[in-house]
Amino acid sequence: MTEYTVEFVGTGEEITVADTDTILSRCLEEGIAQEYSCRVGMCLACSARIVEGEVTQPAARGLTDEEREEYALTCMARPASDLKLDRGEYPPSIEAEPAVGDADGSVAADD
Repeated sequence: MTEYTVEFVGTGEEITVADTDTILSRCLEEGIAQEYSCRVGMCLACSARIVEGEVTQPAARGLTDEEREEYALTCMARPASDLKLDRGEYPPSIEAEPAVGDADGSVAADD
């Protein structure tokens, strides 16, 4: 087991995470307010942009292959190096889902 430092840019928060733990689980243990919802890699609520470093996240189904290189789903991601993450950044695919309503994403107004 190897431990890595995970720094959240702009917050001054830093934790140590073993390569066998998820970033989210350590955040919760340390009392760091990391947003999350589904905890299974689908909703993207826990995503953070990878500023520096690498993660392993084979079960991060909510991200495209391209996004897996740039974003971590903290509920699935395990550090593979020391990391700097920006929790204020979300992947483009989070906006790709159409809103409830019409197939094109528009919502009909009540008349």
